[in-house]
Amino acid sequence: MSALLVPSSSSPVRRARNRGEGVALRTITAETYRTFLASPRGAALGAGFLQCPSWAEVKEGWRAQLLGWGPDPDGGELTGVALVLLRQFPGTRKHFAYLPEGPVADWGDPGIDGWLDPLLEHLRRAGAFAVRIGPSPAYRRWDAALLKPLTGPGRRLDDVLASEVDPLGTAVAERLRARGWQRCGGGGAGEEGGGDAQPRHVFQVPLAGRTAEDLWSGLNQEWRRNVRRARKEGVEVVVGSAAELPEFCRLLDITERRDGFRLGRSLAYYERQYAALNAEEPGRMKLYLARHRGEILAAHTMITVGRRVWYQTGASADHRREVRPSNALQWRMLLDAHALGADVYDMRGVPSTLDPAERAFGLSRWKLGTGGQVVETLGEWERPLGGSANNALHHAFQAYLKRR
Repeated sequence: MSALLVPSSSSPVRRARNRGEGVALRTITAETYRTFLASPRGAALGAGFLQCPSWAEVKEGWRAQLLGWGPDPDGGELTGVALVLLRQFPGTRKHFAYLPEGPVADWGDPGIDGWLDPLLEHLRRAGAFAVRIGPSPAYRRWDAALLKPLTGPGRRLDDVLASEVDPLGTAVAERLRARGWQRCGGGGAGEEGGGDAQPRHVFQVPLAGRTAEDLWSGLNQEWRRNVRRARKEGVEVVVGSAAELPEFCRLLDITERRDGFRLGRSLAYYERQYAALNAEEPGRMKLYLARHRGEILAAHTMITVGRRVWYQTGASADHRREVRPSNALQWRMLLDAHALGADVYDMRGVPSTLDPAERAFGLSRWKLGTGGQVVETLGEWERPLGGSANNALHHAFQAYLKRR
């Protein structure tokens, strides 16, 4: 697979593409960007919701640019796009450029330097001192059935031989290192790194080619028992609206205190997200509610882009947990994602621990019960944009983030 990423110097066409010749990069409109994502070529790249134009409206404190490249970006002939978030470094006119889970590009293209180099040059000219990206290829996968019997004291994902190692992901990681990119947090693919802003390990349930009966049989016995229990107890699952977001945030605060984590997101954040994503495409973000005896006991958010669906955030009450509202919610969301024709249902982040005694493992245990896969992404990568001043600013910015 590495050969796919290292074009032969004997080919004039490939040499030209590597120098960026024949590939134009421009700022583009949101309409042009969305049209590309909806096209067969754009849809095949599997953009995540963090690379949709609407995400720029969700993130406060960042300035956004929409970029596109290809034979004729002005005419809508594109081969890739990127949402770039720019954050000013206090006391300077320089910016940190962040492409969350992006750019949206064909990482298997033998001519990736043809668009990556112009992208970096554009950002340098725009005043960025460093850039962070999140390449889309996966690195490793572990089937739930493989991991379940291998949990134990002190065990982590790295202790278990993966069900699959993606050769493209391995090649992309090698290519980035050779060009001066560094894995955030100091780790490389296959190593622990604590600097990612987005989850390094995610949990995914494959949907393509499966029936609803296949999904049901993929659940473990505890999950099937809990879904049946919720049905027997009369738990009702409905799709809510923006009017229920305050209740969702109230339950999220309860969940954070109970489970020992803090997302730090306000009601205003979720209201902004709900409005922006659904203005871009009606139904892109949905709020699912589980009611029991007229009371909302759990609420989960779901986001859809193309043939991918994400369970983004879940919240639940401390009481009446025995009626299993969260299991009922997830089963309904899985079925709805399947009915939409999604290829994958992404349940977002899981920790790397396989130690049942660690509090964080509870989240993994719950998601493993759906019978999907833990997927290790390539994580996030950074590099300064050349010059001693930018290098110094990059080091200062990293120190600034650690102090926050």
